[in-house]
Order: sequence, then structure tokens, then C-alpha cells
Amino acid sequence: MARPIWTGTLSFGLLNIPVSLMSGERKVDISFRMLDSRDKKPIRFERVNAETGEEVPWKDIIKAFEYDKGSYVVVEKEDIASAAPQTHESVDVEAFVDRDAIGIRFFEKPYVLVPGKKAEKGYVLLRDTLASTGKVGVARVVIRTREYLCAVVPEGDALVLMMLRYPQELVDPEEYKLPTGKASDYRITAKEREMAESLIGSMSAKWTPDDYHDEFRKRLEAIIKKRIKARGATTKIVEEESPDHEDAATNVVDFMALLQKSLDTKKRTPAKTSPSKRAAAKKAPAKKAARKATKATKKAPAKRARKTAAR
Repeated sequence: MARPIWTGTLSFGLLNIPVSLMSGERKVDISFRMLDSRDKKPIRFERVNAETGEEVPWKDIIKAFEYDKGSYVVVEKEDIASAAPQTHESVDVEAFVDRDAIGIRFFEKPYVLVPGKKAEKGYVLLRDTLASTGKVGVARVVIRTREYLCAVVPEGDALVLMMLRYPQELVDPEEYKLPTGKASDYRITAKEREMAESLIGSMSAKWTPDDYHDEFRKRLEAIIKKRIKARGATTKIVEEESPDHEDAATNVVDFMALLQKSLDTKKRTPAKTSPSKRAAAKKAPAKKAARKATKATKKAPAKRARKTAAR
């Protein structure tokens, strides 16, 4: 069983839903080791001082930013820690937007939000409401020491947390030479357009992901198995057991009251609110009361964030 990245809460308005953040992807790439062709021994990569050529132990390695060619400024661990966000156990929804409003280039990596014990009601309430309204929640989440922009999206029975890229991470398509203007500017005739539409119509099908496979990987696996068998090598499969994790628990809450209170007080942080204003908003009395009520009902503390590996 896969381990959670962390266990915490999904919050919007005054509602807090205990959840576990689970990986939504599985790495299936075939990895290779580099060997010395002369004796087939593994190659070891060393950390070497560019000036002296001597190997540098980990304890003597520090981080620095190269602000000019050959010029560096050292960044201490304390500097990185001071820049890291304070909260690590919540997905804070700041706004709800139309699902189609977020361009496909913003989507980066999927995770699955799994409800904690006795948290199914709030989970289903948010999931079904998002599905019926065609909205997604724009939120922020902290994984390890970095804060990420994300979207909470309903998909089937799940709430999927999609990592989003920040606008500055995207290249503006206008930076490239792209064809602009109307189709007639490129001498595309009505007949050509009609034929193209007919071709697309004849090739249209229902999206079934299971119909698509990584053919390159399958062929490469077959080659590797053939070589292993030819050399008389044996493989041993070791199955590792992952410890079960204890889900966060919550008591029965009055969702109607919390929803009504959230609407009355309009406790929604705009997406463009500055970090300082967000921090100030989180210190509001109403928010403190909600947090105390949530903490009193939790059975287990939030676990430390860590990278998950699907078993």
C-alpha cells in the first residue's frame, strides 16, 4: 500500500476535511546503470572540486546562487527555512473558478485526496458540488518546504489535486513564429476544410486510455528478458510491506451552519491576495475558532511530508 505524502486537511470557508495526499502517478520507466565497458563495473559519480580535482564530502558542501558568471552568494539553511511557508498540513482553497478557465499548459502533476475516517460527508459534499457547478478550487499546498499552486478537481469518486505551474514558468506562445490570421490567408479552400472535417469525423472515437500502451517499453523489456535468459541469470522478486497509516479522524459537524457562516462572513481569500494579507487573514478570530474545533477532534497529528513511492 502506498504511503501518503502527508496527512492534513482540505479547507474552504470554515469547513475542514481531514484528507491524505496520495500520489496520482506511477513511474514505469526502465532505469539503466552506467558501466565501464572494459570490465562491466558500475561507474561512480563523485563530487569533485573544480579547482583542485579532489573529492568533496557531503558535510563540506553548501548551496550558493550564481548571480554573475563565476560570482556566487552563499545561501544558508536558515535562509531557506525562513522563506519556507509556515503551514504544512492543509490544502487552502482560495477561490473557485470555472473548470475550463485554467489552460491545459498550467496542469503539471496529479495527486489524489483521500478522505480521513468519518470525513466522507464533507468530502462527498465538496466533490459533488464542484461536479454539479463545473467549478474547481484554486488552492495552495506545501510539500516539504515549497509552496505550490494547485487545483482541486472532481473526477469520478475522487477529488484530484492537480499541481499547477505559475504563469512565470510558462513560455508565451507569442515568442515563437506562429501562423496568425484567417484560414483564407493561407489559401485554405472550403473543399479542403470540408475534407479535413470529414477525416476527423471518420477517425473520431471514445477516449479509452486502456487502449494505449508504451510499446517501446514493452519491446525493451522483451529484449532485456531475452538477454537475462541467454546468460542464465535469475531474478528474485522481493515484496515489501508498507505499514498501514492511520487516517485523520473528525467528529460529526454541522455542515449547514458552517456553510451558512462562511457565506455570511464571505470568508474567501481572492486569488491575487498578497502573502502578507493571506497571513493576516489566517489570524482572524473566526479562523482561530475553526482551527481549535478541528484540532480538538483530530486523533492523530499531521505526518511529516515525504515523497511517496507506489509499491
